[in-house]
Amino acid sequence: MILSMTGFGRSEGVFEGKKITLDLKSLNSKSFDLNIKMPQRYKEKEFEVRKILNDRLLRGKVDCYINIESLDDAADVNLNQELVHSYISELKKIAGDGPDFEYLKMAIRMPDVISTKSENLKEEEWQVLKDILEDAVLKFENFRQTEGEILHAELKRNIQNIEGYLAKVIPYETIRLDAVKEKYRNTLKEFDQIDETRFYQEMAYFTEKLDIAEEKVRLTQHLKYYLEVMQNETFNGKKLGFISQEIGREINTLGSKANHAEIQKLVVMMKDDLEKIKEQTLNVL
Repeated sequence: MILSMTGFGRSEGVFEGKKITLDLKSLNSKSFDLNIKMPQRYKEKEFEVRKILNDRLLRGKVDCYINIESLDDAADVNLNQELVHSYISELKKIAGDGPDFEYLKMAIRMPDVISTKSENLKEEEWQVLKDILEDAVLKFENFRQTEGEILHAELKRNIQNIEGYLAKVIPYETIRLDAVKEKYRNTLKEFDQIDETRFYQEMAYFTEKLDIAEEKVRLTQHLKYYLEVMQNETFNGKKLGFISQEIGREINTLGSKANHAEIQKLVVMMKDDLEKIKEQTLNVL
């Protein structure tokens, strides 16, 4: 079964006047690369969040964004008025008399003037966040599965295209060897004395050199194996990548032995589909 490395999942929940939103999204990557952005109040749970995501998502460049939005009318902040007055007083000493409003604008930008009301993270809030995380992961996994089904269809079509091109090579094999034999016979007619034994030795050598039977068999086996792994194994992206490399080797050897214009055209078309397979395989989990 194919799963895409690309994914997206969003979930929301409410706890004591706070709306909690969690977004997950990912792109392909050779390993698991996780970036988390969360409010300071949840930092103590970052390790646990990372472990859940690492165990479930496995691979990909993953971004996790957690956001809190207050639903209460009252602002959840503290303004240190004594510190503000102190800053204004010190600013006046340095800059002299001036409009208090200007000093106020400068003072509220100073450190520790405005602070968020801090509370210890309750176990109930952590459980709500955990449920939101689990829901987002589930949606993320469903997204990967849906994208994987699209990938599966595209990869299968490309593999079948290569199989079709390989089947079209067969009629040209005999024509290709007959053309080589005829070329040598015509060349030898220019000479008075011909060593027929040597002629047949040379023909046997070129026939063996141009023979593509083994390449066809191996390529057929690799194509079949790719489809089997894609259908029957999970988390198979790396394995499919290795198989596509083997497919490429056989196609290249087939091209180097072709010695026929129509076979070369078919090899070019095989390579075109193989490039699509390699690109798509990079996005398989």
